[in-house]
Amino acid sequence: MPALTSIIIVAADSGATLEACVARVLASSARIELIVADNASTDGAIERLQQRFAADDRLRILRNEKNLGFGPACNLAASQARGDAVLFLNPDCFIEADSIARLRDVSAQQNDVGLIGVCICEPDGRPARAIRRRDPLLRRALMSFSGLSRWENRWPALQGVEMPPLAAAKNASVENVEAVSGALMFVSREVFEKIGGFDPGYFLHCEDIDLCRRVRDAGYRVLFASDLRVIHRQGSSSRHRPVFVARHKHHGMWRWFRKFDPAARNPLLRAIVWLGIWAHFVIVWPRLIFSMRRQRRAA
Repeated sequence: MPALTSIIIVAADSGATLEACVARVLASSARIELIVADNASTDGAIERLQQRFAADDRLRILRNEKNLGFGPACNLAASQARGDAVLFLNPDCFIEADSIARLRDVSAQQNDVGLIGVCICEPDGRPARAIRRRDPLLRRALMSFSGLSRWENRWPALQGVEMPPLAAAKNASVENVEAVSGALMFVSREVFEKIGGFDPGYFLHCEDIDLCRRVRDAGYRVLFASDLRVIHRQGSSSRHRPVFVARHKHHGMWRWFRKFDPAARNPLLRAIVWLGIWAHFVIVWPRLIFSMRRQRRAA
């Protein structure tokens, strides 16, 4: 019997994209089970799933009484998964029928693989940002923020957080990277359990780069499979509550910095980074409010 892959989707008022995402997953040519962990949605999307796919016993829905956050909901679902590999998938990310089989092929052909990401694309087919990343160390973040990273091919000391565009990457279908997009992450079940799953200290955002870092720290490789492409309609859940999302994103940045960046050991740099992160949140907050209200008026 073919190996079983457990696919985990965390939903939180994810709208119509959730149903389309689930339909794509259940059309997979590989042997799968699908667990949808619902973080107290009230938009009716879970009820529509239950009605449409009631006859498909590959689908299980976990109803959480409150919003646990992304990582904790993933951990809860993973504890009930039966596959030897787990695919964490955003509810606005659409895989192809052969995507899982191809991911398993990549994993089988490589040594010491802990986690695999793919080329996440915008609806128009362009590769999205932040799909091939380096650890967001303070020095790299400054290079990216200042724009100096645009010259990193000439001067490697100017490396930023994002790796160069795919066109500038080496001609290889699979490459070692430090971090991939959390929209789709294929993880060995053994490795996921060995490192303790997602850090529950992150509610939303940055838990993916944390997971990638701990996979590497455990001696396994994080791979990027550029030949595997999926479409991502970003922000199906976050558009409705941008300030909430931004606050947790900034909290995640601060948590990752404290855990992994050597610069955090310097009290002065630690204080400057804390001020910088939350000053940025204060600056973007009015723009997020304005954007949300404009979207509501347009609707």
